[in-house]
Amino acid sequence: MIKIYAPASIGNVGVGFDILGAAIMPIDGSLLGDCVSVQSSKTFKIKNYGNFSNQLPINMKDNITWKAWNIFNKKIKIIKPVLITLEKNMPIGSGLGSSASSIVASVLALNKFYKTKLTQIELINIMGKIEGFISGGIHYDNVAPCYLGGLQLIADDTTPVTQNLPIFNHWLWVIAWPGSTVSTSIARKILPLKYKKEICIKNSRNLSTFIHALHTNKSELAIQVMIDEIAEPYRIPLIPNFLKIKSEIKKLGALSCHISGSGPTLFSICSNLKIAKKIKIWLEKNYINNKSGFVYICKIDKLGARRI
Repeated sequence: MIKIYAPASIGNVGVGFDILGAAIMPIDGSLLGDCVSVQSSKTFKIKNYGNFSNQLPINMKDNITWKAWNIFNKKIKIIKPVLITLEKNMPIGSGLGSSASSIVASVLALNKFYKTKLTQIELINIMGKIEGFISGGIHYDNVAPCYLGGLQLIADDTTPVTQNLPIFNHWLWVIAWPGSTVSTSIARKILPLKYKKEICIKNSRNLSTFIHALHTNKSELAIQVMIDEIAEPYRIPLIPNFLKIKSEIKKLGALSCHISGSGPTLFSICSNLKIAKKIKIWLEKNYINNKSGFVYICKIDKLGARRI
């Protein structure tokens, strides 16, 4: 049996809409991500379990793991019945790369099970294609970091599609999912079809300076330009009291506070554990609205998806 774990991820990372993505892991050792196992079977079967398996579609062919298996088999021309087991630990529509986690784990598990030895480029292209079915367009800002780990810059739909970026090891990332959902497709449709030239220039300046700051080890500069001009201003209505929460989080010492992906998960960057713990407690009291919600203090997961 092959079993793959694929971590949660933060899309956009504030300043880099559809261009930046970061894999994360809780510092308490929890596995925040989906697991997929593949084993031989007389007939094709998919089994689902986990905290959020009840959110999965009833129709098997609407399941991401089926889509992965279908595309994978068409590509490698292997028709072999398997039992795929999806451990759904990630809430759907959370803004933490839930679909990417299932996709990456499925594709890598199938690749290892069939011993096809597809290249990294071939695998990531398959992952992006499946992600496109979910969000309405191919983008890699979740699948790339989920697969490869670290902070990834999405270069283009060319070879290579992604570049690994340096990151500040002392940064702690506090992520908070309130227990509600936001549709990725709706969050994308709410964005304007056209942007003013001034907005584009400002966002390009911020993104370029942010990447420069990473490479020159200037963490204060990175935080200073970590400003989202493209998505966050238009998605504020999707996150109740977002501006108030952001203000309170910064008063507690957070370096930044942004929407993770399409939301409603928020992430804040902290310079030390003491501040991160204060923010975690505040978010648990003021942002989590049901028993399903959670808050984790995380660091960047540099390993990405792996066999367990």
